[in-house]
Amino acid sequence: MTIALILVGLVLLLFTGLPIFAGLTLFGGALLVATQGGLGSITEVIFGELNRYLLVAIPLFAFMAHVMIRSRIVDDLYNTAYTLTRHLPGGVGIATIAACTVFAAISGSSVATALTIGSVAIPQMIRFGYEPKAAYGLVAAGGTLGILIPPSGPMVLYGVVSDTSIGGLFMAGLVPGLLMAAIFAAFSMVTAALGPGAVRREPRASWREALAALRKSVWALTLPALVLGGMYAGVFTATEAAGAGAALALVVGVIVYRTIGLREIWGSALDASRTSAMLFMILAGASVLGFVLTKMRIPHQIVQLVVEMDVGVLGFLLAMMALLFVLGMFLESIAIILITTPVILPVMAHLGIHPIWYGVLLVINLELAMITPPVGMNLFTIKAVTKAPIGLIIRGSFPYVILIFVCLAMVMAWPPLALWLPGTMFK
Repeated sequence: MTIALILVGLVLLLFTGLPIFAGLTLFGGALLVATQGGLGSITEVIFGELNRYLLVAIPLFAFMAHVMIRSRIVDDLYNTAYTLTRHLPGGVGIATIAACTVFAAISGSSVATALTIGSVAIPQMIRFGYEPKAAYGLVAAGGTLGILIPPSGPMVLYGVVSDTSIGGLFMAGLVPGLLMAAIFAAFSMVTAALGPGAVRREPRASWREALAALRKSVWALTLPALVLGGMYAGVFTATEAAGAGAALALVVGVIVYRTIGLREIWGSALDASRTSAMLFMILAGASVLGFVLTKMRIPHQIVQLVVEMDVGVLGFLLAMMALLFVLGMFLESIAIILITTPVILPVMAHLGIHPIWYGVLLVINLELAMITPPVGMNLFTIKAVTKAPIGLIIRGSFPYVILIFVCLAMVMAWPPLALWLPGTMFK
């Protein structure tokens, strides 16, 4: 009963519109005063949480993303994808998914992916005969790949909170991310081929056209290859990979594309600083809440409850996925990670659930949160880009909710989809 009251109280507090960091800090502080009679060593708890080398990766990845977005590489990226797929049924839709996949490996953000690719792809898709709602739904869903395909902001956050290898999490998200992109692309092909509307197709590109298109986007493809390849080979840690990626992004923007100068670099640094400061403040609040929950032995009580109910691994995961899905309708991804992860870690250890596997399941569920109302951020992003009615965007996204559920079920049923690639690292 205590556990349920705490969860309901925290969720209701966040529903008031209070900033997440303030809600977590105030709620945790109030619980600490109520149970311990004072705040105690709360400053040491916050400092201990933020004094981590791994956290350096957050501003570096954010800076890399902002530099590449300002470099305006997305046009070349989308044109390359379209050139290679234009002869296929639904080729422009497949090109959109392909562009989302690569841009996801640059930005690490679902909203940034949907916003950037959507502004280019949606007019093109409608021009080629797609129904508007189908175009909106495909881009909203394609944008969700931004937090599954590495580098991923939520994965970094989950890795820090759960003390799990961020490099391992990045590798674990790659295969499920590509699988989901393939499922989306296959759906686009089938609906274009069998749907009632006629979606226009273009002649197959010649080898010369294909090579020319690939040459234009080579730098956009090099950046994720450097970051992920360096981590996979053991050359970089996650933090070092973020630094190398940020350095290469500057080279691409300043020297290769010549589209950014000191003003854009300064703007990228400011945006990355704002994003990172927000995350660090939320982490500080979460550390207070986690500390008081541990003091109250809430994680221990949950473990005892799971043992008494004998739900097993599958039962626990199904219950967690249902809870995360419901929370995702109302709360932001960051809040969901920070509220649930510290509490269930002892249960996962007791049941023998691999934290990397669970991390991938968590992020796939958070993808659902991006396109399910009432607080689906990608839905509102597409609305901002197109000015379309939100109901139309929701209807267009609904088939992709089902497809993401299918991918979630596949990864849950077959853990090697997430664990195989991290298991081959450094071998």
